[in-house]
Amino acid sequence: MNLFKIFLTAFLIDNVVLMRFLALCPFIGMSTDEDKSIGMGLAVTFVTVLATCVTWPVYKFILEPLGLVFLQILVFILVIAALVQLVEFYLKKAVPALYGAMGIYLALITTNCAILAVTFDVISNGYSFIEALVYAVGVALGFLISLLLLAGIRGRIKTSPIPAFLKGTPVLFVAAALLSIAFMGFKGF
Repeated sequence: MNLFKIFLTAFLIDNVVLMRFLALCPFIGMSTDEDKSIGMGLAVTFVTVLATCVTWPVYKFILEPLGLVFLQILVFILVIAALVQLVEFYLKKAVPALYGAMGIYLALITTNCAILAVTFDVISNGYSFIEALVYAVGVALGFLISLLLLAGIRGRIKTSPIPAFLKGTPVLFVAAALLSIAFMGFKGF
């Protein structure tokens, strides 16, 4: 399959947040401003790509040949959890402000269903290692662009006259729904 097509599909057409509705917790929680969105997006990108780099060979060269495919979920979750710990240690040392701003959402990367979905998708789609990496980068950057779009919208919402019954979380879900509808255009609906 064409690498550009894989990337474009993962990035826009089947956007992990706006079209597949995965990773909604960090999508809403970390899109309060652009800096937090970029920090979370880059952390998720790092973990997603690294998780794919580790889980693809583990599946192809260990689990599948030994008939241990039934351990796939357990192994993939353990790999993702270990990688998130590495990111957490790095951010705590190198960027303490971002580490503090991310709070609980950094630990939630471990249970981010989008990352786990990527590791399953590359196996179920039969991607080669390079195709798997391109797909992982596309999904992660799609997550990042979703965060940035909602962060921009939230900035506009702060200064907009919103009816009282929509203030707060309800208007965020309306905005996310409208973003999702806009992304449906990439799919051809």
